[in-house]
Amino acid sequence: MIRPSLAALACLALAACNSPASQAHAPQAAAPAAPSPVTPSSFKLPEGSGCSPEIARWQAIQDNDRATGHVGEAVYNRIRGEIAQASAACQAGKDAEARALVRASRARHGYPG
Repeated sequence: MIRPSLAALACLALAACNSPASQAHAPQAAAPAAPSPVTPSSFKLPEGSGCSPEIARWQAIQDNDRATGHVGEAVYNRIRGEIAQASAACQAGKDAEARALVRASRARHGYPG
């Protein structure tokens, strides 16, 4: 009679090991959210003519491409430097130079003009 009770006890012990309530779950770190590769429907390019809106459009495109994971951090930073040069030219009243800098940056990084 001792054997059946040992077998029953062993079964209960094994069942307790497999029950979800008795298992300790280590908290898992949340995986970092991957950027969505889709441009949000609310995305709108700045409007207007002249160097300032053109620079703002190029910056908006880069911000969006960075947010969607289409441009890496190093390239984004390089383009930001190019945008800063164009912006300085624009603020100095050199509209044609500023716009040429934006066009050159776009071409250098494979964006259509």
